[in-house]
Amino acid sequence: MPVNIAINGFGRIGRSVARALYENDQLSHLKLVAINEIADPKGIAHLLKYDTTHGRFSFDVQLDNETLIIANDKVALSHCEQLSQLPWQAHNVDIVLDCTGKFGSNAEAMIHIQQGAKKVLLSHPGDQDVDATIIFGVNEHTLTPNDNVVSNGSCTTNCIVPVIKVIDDAFGVESGTITTIHSSMHDQQVIDAYHPDLRRSRAASQSIIPVDTKLAAGIERILPKFSGRFEAIAVRVPTVNVTAMDLSLTVSSDVDIKAINNAIVAAKNNGLQGILCYSEEPLVSIDFNHDPHSCIVDGNQTRVSHKRLVKMLIWCDNEWGFANRMIDTAKTMAQLLD
Repeated sequence: MPVNIAINGFGRIGRSVARALYENDQLSHLKLVAINEIADPKGIAHLLKYDTTHGRFSFDVQLDNETLIIANDKVALSHCEQLSQLPWQAHNVDIVLDCTGKFGSNAEAMIHIQQGAKKVLLSHPGDQDVDATIIFGVNEHTLTPNDNVVSNGSCTTNCIVPVIKVIDDAFGVESGTITTIHSSMHDQQVIDAYHPDLRRSRAASQSIIPVDTKLAAGIERILPKFSGRFEAIAVRVPTVNVTAMDLSLTVSSDVDIKAINNAIVAAKNNGLQGILCYSEEPLVSIDFNHDPHSCIVDGNQTRVSHKRLVKMLIWCDNEWGFANRMIDTAKTMAQLLD
């Protein structure tokens, strides 16, 4: 029997999770029974059905007052702004996927459980006091029945950490730097308008915009051996989806381009199927839109300098790939329910 899930926050990731449940035939594992979103019901239904980035949803969507009907499945809608008002007990919710990006502490997440849920999965890096942070394909095997508040990390940690681990296992990684080239996001402006971050006060469609990133800390949380050994910067570019990550690594043994790419292909075929992908086609960012992998290594862009400095280009659909990993992690959590 599938476990009951609810989605709190029906924005880019929340809607992608709902779509992926149906498009990827995950309903035998996870049943969506409730959505909490402050937007009005008509807006919820419309934006699920029609999407500029991912196209029209292929399943029928109807609205009956406060019930969203997806392919004859009834999903209860609520519009609670306070976590303490959430109706999870009434809907027998097992796992809440909190996709708001707002609540990161264990104490905040535990309110979901106080309201009737059994476990919580955060769609963003939680605070240090969450029970676990999972990058699927790397450490999902560490989940235990006692992990009630789990973070799925970020789209960029899901993209970069599997690649770093593969190269470290094969050749030994000493240190690294990363530049994240990320599509524009909803926290940027359409035209110049005030924002506390003055760079994000500028029109997203007209500039490459540097932003702060805590990616290095995210890598250290999953791979603590690299504490103090990674640095990262990030820029936003005028596209609506897909991220490229420029990864530079110093390794502890001599390598060449072929050895690096062969290690990625071997990992792709042995243990990281569906997580890591490899391509030598002359592709551009739009070609990775709606790709469910966490990371796609562009083999044509691998470079090696002086046998020890490795540069790689890794792509990901920062919405769709991450939403699919949310589902993978939720399925693993479901297997650990009492």
